Amino acid sequence: MTNSYHPVEQSKRTAIVDILRGWAILGVAIGNYLDFLYIGIEKEIKHSTFSEILLYINRYLFAAKSWTLLTLLFGFGFAILINNVASKGKNPIAFFAWRMFLLFILAFINSAFWLGDILKDYAFLGLVLLLFYRCSAKTLAIISGVIVLTVPFVMAYVNGFKIEHPVIASNPEYLKLYHSGNWIDFFRFNLLASFYEQIIIPGYAITAHYVMLGCMLFGFLLQKLNFFNRLRELKGLLKNICVVSFALAVIIGIAFNMIIIYKVEFLKIFHPLYWLVLSTMIFISTGICLLYINGKLKTVFSYFSAGGKMTLTNYMTQNILAGIIFSGIGFGIADSMPYWFYFFLAISVFIIQLFISKWWLSKYNYGPIEWLWRSASYREWVPFKKAQPEVVADMKMV
Repeated sequence: MTNSYHPVEQSKRTAIVDILRGWAILGVAIGNYLDFLYIGIEKEIKHSTFSEILLYINRYLFAAKSWTLLTLLFGFGFAILINNVASKGKNPIAFFAWRMFLLFILAFINSAFWLGDILKDYAFLGLVLLLFYRCSAKTLAIISGVIVLTVPFVMAYVNGFKIEHPVIASNPEYLKLYHSGNWIDFFRFNLLASFYEQIIIPGYAITAHYVMLGCMLFGFLLQKLNFFNRLRELKGLLKNICVVSFALAVIIGIAFNMIIIYKVEFLKIFHPLYWLVLSTMIFISTGICLLYINGKLKTVFSYFSAGGKMTLTNYMTQNILAGIIFSGIGFGIADSMPYWFYFFLAISVFIIQLFISKWWLSKYNYGPIEWLWRSASYREWVPFKKAQPEVVADMKMV
């Protein structure tokens, strides 16, 4: 049976988008694994000089830059999918709403292993994006621009909200669930922590989602402009963006640190943290784009591309592995190791995933979770295993 819905073929994917996804999932792994150092009773953590260096590398290159980049690319992918479905004469709203419902299910599963799940946020904001899917490029540019310009005011205002709630990740009573070795207790700990330390926290529930929406709309805009398929044509613009975003990141970073050091009251009305995050993310992303169009790091990028094509599988696998490594259901390492251990464990897991992704995609069209999600979304079994090339016999007459 042939359905008029048809997924975007792997051969038609934009390579640089998958490369950027691969880079982003590396940053997500590092950030998530480092968070396990802070699941435990609050205590003073003394870092070695080496760990301090890694801490700054994570802070300025990966922290928040990775999930904002992934969110931007989610908006880009949303636009492609909406166009693909609409071009078949089907209802894109009904299709995408069903797809986001399925993502909520995956988010629940992932939240049972990891208290910092972001899939639920994508599923929620994916539904919100449907309100904008008919917007012109100009309208998307205006809305995303307004969000970026106003986010420091929003963050400063929201930071003034105070909500009383139990602190799950450092509360001895709740930590018993984390260390118990019982699967049900472990799932309960993660789901409680997800609710109390993400869903109802204003700084995340409001500010982070406001930033995510801006990133998604900007990704939607980039698709409308066919940006990633015009990189060579836009090489000069890319260079300018790379330089300007780097300069902005340095200026904002210095100013932000000075404000913190001297405890200026300014942060109560204007908090530029996400300006620093977004300018750094844009600098890194445009830098990767420039390396790509200049033909650099081809082998490395081929592996990053493979990892990016299996983003969902790799992300959920990272979290399941972390649960087994750090919690009581597995090795119980918890917060007992130095900072550098979590940093390099994340990189090691990611590198292994790149090799597995490369091998897997040589045999299959999609990662296993991507395939399940696509099949459920299209309500048919999409081709999983790569078709073997037919061997044509030489029928020439001798």
